[in-house]
Amino acid sequence: MNYSNQIENEGFSIINNVYTENEIEKLVSSIENKTANNPKNTTFRKSQDLFAIRQFHKEIPETLPFIFNQNLQNIIETNFGKGYFITKSIYFDKPEKSNWFVAYHQDLTISVDKKIEVENFENWTVKQNQFAVQPPKEILEDNFTIRIHIDKTTKDNGALKVINNSHSKGILRIENLDFEKETETICEVEKGGIMIMKPLLFHASNKTTNNERRRVIHIEFSKQQLPSGLEWSEKTILN
Repeated sequence: MNYSNQIENEGFSIINNVYTENEIEKLVSSIENKTANNPKNTTFRKSQDLFAIRQFHKEIPETLPFIFNQNLQNIIETNFGKGYFITKSIYFDKPEKSNWFVAYHQDLTISVDKKIEVENFENWTVKQNQFAVQPPKEILEDNFTIRIHIDKTTKDNGALKVINNSHSKGILRIENLDFEKETETICEVEKGGIMIMKPLLFHASNKTTNNERRRVIHIEFSKQQLPSGLEWSEKTILN
């Protein structure tokens, strides 16, 4: 199905029933096998409020055939076309009693393999031996993110809140948004569903209040060639 108008106009779309119960079980099994056997892996981050795996598609590549089932491949091609590749992925596990919350923000950085001074690439940081940088907004505007929901996600266990159409305003400070005039949507997603969003869409999430776990696989995509010898550090081309 074609959701491209909604993604273009609102900055996001929710599509349920992308994965079967069996596909979700296989994903969970792959993740649990890997995390049980590699408790000290440096890309794993664990606290009482959040467990995260950075570079998820590289750490647990055996999940990729289940993630990129025919449904997801069709959705990507129908709504964005061909030529997109993975640039970043993170697995989030928000436990039942998590107080983890995230304030409204845009996703402004990309992960690259080295630091090179390039015009309009700003705000360099290093996290876990990986460089992150804010690219020109034209790159961010063309990218998209897919969030795969392993658990049913509601307003009570930290579903994303978004400001509709905020992606169309470019790179903004949150205080420059007039909340009185904006529409906020709580993005509830069924188990086995996905949320597609644009990086410049303002999004946030609340603490968990219903003792329900929330696990999400967050994958970012681009088809942009970076300039001056810069390269996406997690780039993975899909077959």
